Amino acid sequence: MAAVRPLIVVRDIVNRFGAQVVHDGVSFEVMPGEVFGIVGGSGSGKSVLLRTMLGLRRPDAGTVAIEGREITAMDDRELRDVKRRYGVTFQHGALFTSLTVAENVTLPVAEVLDLDEPSLARLLELRLRMVGLPLEAAAKHPAQLSGGMVKRVALARALALDPAILFLDEPTAGLDPIAASAFDELVLYLRDTLRLTIVMVTHDLDTLARTCDRVAVLVDRKVIVDTLEGIVANDHPWIRHYFHGGRGRAVRAAQGDGRGA
Repeated sequence: MAAVRPLIVVRDIVNRFGAQVVHDGVSFEVMPGEVFGIVGGSGSGKSVLLRTMLGLRRPDAGTVAIEGREITAMDDRELRDVKRRYGVTFQHGALFTSLTVAENVTLPVAEVLDLDEPSLARLLELRLRMVGLPLEAAAKHPAQLSGGMVKRVALARALALDPAILFLDEPTAGLDPIAASAFDELVLYLRDTLRLTIVMVTHDLDTLARTCDRVAVLVDRKVIVDTLEGIVANDHPWIRHYFHGGRGRAVRAAQGDGRGA
């Protein structure tokens, strides 16, 4: 059998702002079908790394390859083709407040495909059902939605073009524990049913414990990548403080029931 190749390869990434070095040789790979978590303290460059992986920021050194295509040297036209292969949700949803849910979800499709209205309507219905939203939500504006519904609309929009990869930026931030848990289950359901590969930036320990196959921790301008079990066992001071503090109970509980093994 042929070896499984990584879907995303990050190699020797350096990001700096003036004299401040945020990343100094960050490297890791994301395998097909996994949920890959990225975590780190304030100022560790989680968002900068995500933007680099999305092709929204060119690193000062190093490369990012998605499905075997190096994106760091691409022009805008080439990058547009790659961007069709992934979907993104941002921390606060980033929905257009002047547009309805229907318009927000179908916007990416209307920009790249010439579909008639009935086809767009069928796609909209499928995406809303896929993320657990009622069809009557289509006519509402973002201001009329709960925080959890906004997250689901953003997810429906990210899935509009049938991406192979899903990037999630703090997907459960601002949600109550019940809504956050439901969103975690939705992420796993979508991963399994659509065979997605998911890269997730999060500070939510519960989400890490429930969903992530491996975790990348940004510390000291580098990265440590391991299974959740391996990360929890790491002796790095920041990791010890983060994963073994009072808020680390979910991770330790997950170890106890076999999650992260």
